[in-house]
Amino acid sequence: MTITRIDTDARMSQAVIHGDTIYLAGQVGEPGQDVAEQTRTALAEVDALLAQAGSDKSKLLMVTIWLADMADFAAMNAVWDPWIAGVAAPARATGEAKLASPDYKVEIIAVAARG
Repeated sequence: MTITRIDTDARMSQAVIHGDTIYLAGQVGEPGQDVAEQTRTALAEVDALLAQAGSDKSKLLMVTIWLADMADFAAMNAVWDPWIAGVAAPARATGEAKLASPDYKVEIIAVAARG
């Protein structure tokens, strides 16, 4: 079965397609943004990568969201809820983690179907 990689560099790919499954790397917002703005930015990246892979958010299977601080859970969900409204919600997990940089407040990782 063919493996297709999108936006690949020496370290990683932003998306990998295997069969009809799309795996996205963790998407983050811009340093200096608050958690709501970082969430908007990360979700826009998810939308763009899914489109590039031939899919969209209606085909999300699983989303993992890491927050630098669980106190930001409500603010992140205030952006997530309208973004996912109107499509079947994927399975989702949210946890707190030390992210790659202290400037990041949220990281969103997704798996989706293609087609």
